[in-house]
Amino acid sequence: MSANTWRQPTGDGDIPPGAGQATTSAGNPPGKGTAAVHRAGRPARRFWSARRIPAAIVALLSVAAIGLLLYDVVSVRADRPGMSWRRRLAEELATRPLHDIWMTVGAAVAMALGLWLFLLAVTPGLRGLLPMRQPTGIPRTGEVRAGLDRHAAALLLRDRAVRVSGVQSARVDVGRRKVKARAQAHFRDLNEVHADLDAALSKAVTNLGLAQQPTLDVRVRRPKKG
Repeated sequence: MSANTWRQPTGDGDIPPGAGQATTSAGNPPGKGTAAVHRAGRPARRFWSARRIPAAIVALLSVAAIGLLLYDVVSVRADRPGMSWRRRLAEELATRPLHDIWMTVGAAVAMALGLWLFLLAVTPGLRGLLPMRQPTGIPRTGEVRAGLDRHAAALLLRDRAVRVSGVQSARVDVGRRKVKARAQAHFRDLNEVHADLDAALSKAVTNLGLAQQPTLDVRVRRPKKG
């Protein structure tokens, strides 16, 4: 997570309206900032991962290969015989046919590694961090970016779900586009519990202040007997 990113803290308390959004600005009365934020929010882009581990692996392998090749070139320039592995590799590449199994396997591995590096370069990563709406109407907040951990959001929504009358247990999975809630009701009519749970979670999801509002899928059933 970048230095200008803030994570929503977890907890069992109620989710305040407009959670994750700045409500006041330094030197401004609380009312002005809050009204400006709740009117609209600028769309927020996903956070990009630094990809430090893949970048470090590629850099180390590149340095090792280039250093070894440079050492061999300098050795040949100094009228010394080249390394046996390089001579053997050059001979194999010159004489082995393209349809050979080892040539095919080597090409497939190289293509897979290249595709993996390409996907790392063009995808944001950090799938566990959901971008939140940026506040509007408050000075000096253009560089503020907020993110909510998916696991933390699931805990907050599960806490809200088990408070609904009739819900015995609940499981909530938060994705980037969809929130799935599965609950067990041990009393009350299932349709009534479903309606109350859907209303409570819809309000809770809205109050999370996510940049992209996920759809809500709620299912309620009786616990298994025995």
